[in-house]
Amino acid sequence: MIIKIIFLILFTFLLGQPNELTVQEIISAMDDNLNAKSRVLTSKMIVHGRRSSRTIESKNWVIGINQAFTEYLSPPREAGTKMLKLDDKLWTYSPQTDRVIQISGHMLRQSVMGSDMSYNDMMEDRPLSELYDAILEGSIIIDGRDHWIMLLKAKAKGLSYPQRRAWIDKEYLLPIKEELYAKSGKLLKTATMDGIKKIQGRWFPSRFLFKDELKRNSKGTEWQIVDIQFDVDIPDRRFSKSNLRK
Repeated sequence: MIIKIIFLILFTFLLGQPNELTVQEIISAMDDNLNAKSRVLTSKMIVHGRRSSRTIESKNWVIGINQAFTEYLSPPREAGTKMLKLDDKLWTYSPQTDRVIQISGHMLRQSVMGSDMSYNDMMEDRPLSELYDAILEGSIIIDGRDHWIMLLKAKAKGLSYPQRRAWIDKEYLLPIKEELYAKSGKLLKTATMDGIKKIQGRWFPSRFLFKDELKRNSKGTEWQIVDIQFDVDIPDRRFSKSNLRK
């Protein structure tokens, strides 16, 4: 009788345990939430300086991971500035100089409009599953929510962050917090997201915060999603170099 009771307790306990996802399933789910066939969004980038902050508004059109077009709408000083990404190439246009410049090499590490984000940060849109091998380090409760802790190590060459650590919300399947490291293990940047909402069947954040840990007294750069639509039709002509000057 005692053995039967023990067996019944164990069976009930095991039956009540949720099925844990594998590491690969977690990464794939994050990729599905963060990526789409296409998206159109308007956003505000708030660059927090030591004495003041400035807000830059833009509109983005993106298809997959190889095509992206950005037009800056405000403030007046930045309005009309445009960026075009095709595969691994990036061009910018400035109305002040009326010049189109290709951003490449060491220039990709430069800050975008004085923010804590680099051009490289904007270029690396490939799914995490293609870029990193992952190790599950454990679980932790943050603000009453359960998270996995995951260490990701680069399996692709030339990444800006060869190593990163992510805290992944188990319900949202999003990396709520990340630490981004150099190959040496030096912490380069931190990134967080919040304001999670369900949009067209996926969990997606409405606010990101990036901080360059190498900048002294950096207060970070906030990126707010004002509006976003997934899987919309975008004409191929949107991603033409001739559009940069229009």
